[in-house]
Amino acid sequence: MSKRLACLATVLAASVALPALAQNPRGAASTSVAGKKLAVDYGRPALKGRALDELLKQLPPDRMWRAGENQVTTMSLDGDVLIGGKKVPAGKYSVYVHAGEGNQWDLVVNRDLGVALGTIWAQAPENMKNEPWPHLSDYTKAIASEEVARVPLKAGKASGPADLFTIAFTPAGSGSTLTLSWGEQVWTTDVQPAK
Repeated sequence: MSKRLACLATVLAASVALPALAQNPRGAASTSVAGKKLAVDYGRPALKGRALDELLKQLPPDRMWRAGENQVTTMSLDGDVLIGGKKVPAGKYSVYVHAGEGNQWDLVVNRDLGVALGTIWAQAPENMKNEPWPHLSDYTKAIASEEVARVPLKAGKASGPADLFTIAFTPAGSGSTLTLSWGEQVWTTDVQPAK
């Protein structure tokens, strides 16, 4: 088990750092779409001078990333929305990113809310044993069938480099623009009321 954890700890800037080693605060972003709240809770890995492209080379073969660090990234919706044109019903979901070749990222919304840390790490601190952890190296095999939506993200350049991974919403018409930013890159998609 310790060899497996050591391997996982290298994925995306040690974004699977064990709870005792976590140094960055969790992030939260929220918006309102048609009067209904949409909120994201996520970990914030830091580049710490490393190149994002080099970190992406450490992804598992399916190139799925947890969209944060440590506990699973979640999205809670008080109402149905369209994310990148795909309907996502009200509820709570896990969020991943498929980091494809050539900077083509897809936002992935999944029904599976993760696995209790204590089931994958026997030495988990008592207060963290039941915390949900994402599927790190077995996404495709374990939970791909639970996907609700997978939408392409539009890539762009940031106005300034972001050391900490950041998820944010910006009001746009009747909805919002969802933005993921890290390093000198940004990826966006629109969130609109469901019709």
